[in-house]
Amino acid sequence: MDINNLSKVILMPHVSEKSVMIADNVRQQTFKVASNATKSDVKEAIEKLFDVEVVNVNILTVTGKQKVFGRTKGKRKNYKKAYVTLKEGQDIDLGGAS
Repeated sequence: MDINNLSKVILMPHVSEKSVMIADNVRQQTFKVASNATKSDVKEAIEKLFDVEVVNVNILTVTGKQKVFGRTKGKRKNYKKAYVTLKEGQDIDLGGAS
């Protein structure tokens, strides 16, 4: 897979309380990925971009919430999220701090 396509598969890290907790306890990193990405695409992209070994990838589609803006009804976009389990002893530093 080309390096340009790799960056189109992984959109951004998903940072929340839950994702930080599982990164510390279970060695899983969470990423927002392209809506057409597969598990094998995500695994290959993570391994090449961050130079780590991926053990497992779980993908889920998060359904956007229904919202009301005054009298107007709206909906947030659906997105795909990937939980990536890394090999023992490996880590991805997303904070950038040394």
